[in-house]
Amino acid sequence: MLQNKRLVSLFCLVMIIALALSACGGGNNAANNEKNKNDNGAAENTPAPAPPAEGPKYNFRLAETHPADYPTTKGDMKFAELVKEKSDGRITIDVFPSAQLGEEKSAIEQVQLGAIEFTRVSSSPLGEFNKEFGVFSLPYIFDNDEHVWKFLLGDAGMKLLDSLESSRLKGLGYYTSGSRNFYSEKPLKSLEDLKGLKIRVQENQLNIAMIDALGANATPMPYGEVYSALQTGVIDGAENNYPSYFSSKHYEVAKNYILDGHQRVPEVLMMSKTAWDKLSPEDQAIIKEAALESITFQREEWAKYEKLSEEQVRAAGATITEVTDVTPWQEAVKPVIDANRQQYKTILDAIDAAR
Repeated sequence: MLQNKRLVSLFCLVMIIALALSACGGGNNAANNEKNKNDNGAAENTPAPAPPAEGPKYNFRLAETHPADYPTTKGDMKFAELVKEKSDGRITIDVFPSAQLGEEKSAIEQVQLGAIEFTRVSSSPLGEFNKEFGVFSLPYIFDNDEHVWKFLLGDAGMKLLDSLESSRLKGLGYYTSGSRNFYSEKPLKSLEDLKGLKIRVQENQLNIAMIDALGANATPMPYGEVYSALQTGVIDGAENNYPSYFSSKHYEVAKNYILDGHQRVPEVLMMSKTAWDKLSPEDQAIIKEAALESITFQREEWAKYEKLSEEQVRAAGATITEVTDVTPWQEAVKPVIDANRQQYKTILDAIDAAR
């Protein structure tokens, strides 16, 4: 019995000593922590702050009908580059040229559905999805390149882009496609030379009305058939911009090109409204800012390509005639403008104001 009491007393003594040593050690740790805090500005065992959370990552697709070296495609690629840069690599856009994802009408429909996030199309087919864009098919509503860009980059042009939202599309910016001009194998020096000629046009009622008003005979025809039709005399002429006149080789069978600038049909860079609505306001701002910044680059690329095209067709023997006074041409198509003025009144008034 006495032995048991001694064991219990010994055990209690050991526990008292252990607790005392633990207390001393704790004091030393506290002192050490305080020293570390003084030396390093924080205790060593303080957790490091968590890194800031990254934004969501996206990989989008952009449908383009032109080849990789065409100015609109280069504009697309510049836009994609700017988006990647401004988002620190979070948002990437792959450009698919040469109609890999479908021709323009198909691409627009896919963007509406959200199957493709971006596309670049001519404003001409957009008229089927938003009637206000049909205004660009009206002839001679712009005097020159400066006039068209003053309108496009102004309030009215931006408002027109915004109107695409009703068609489940988000307009981001405009690209240039230059001016459309007439060409023929027969001499073209003035408006009078156009009279009676069979001119190929796009299958569009406004284009047909324009040709008729100018005294020529409109011949709607798919673009791919134009070269052989010119070569065989089925048609006398056609119309398009400098780069298309060159790249299609139409200058080989229609050597007279007159710079009347009857239409200036802008290109439109746009996004699926479905995809746009899923973005944060910050990412929406990145997309819009990049689109607007890419416009200058695309216009510069177009100017270089246009100059190259002119040099090439001149070297091949084409005759280029400049129209110094477009007034007679505008007067001839005035009935076409008047017949459509009420439908496009607001936009035409804005275009006139930008003149």
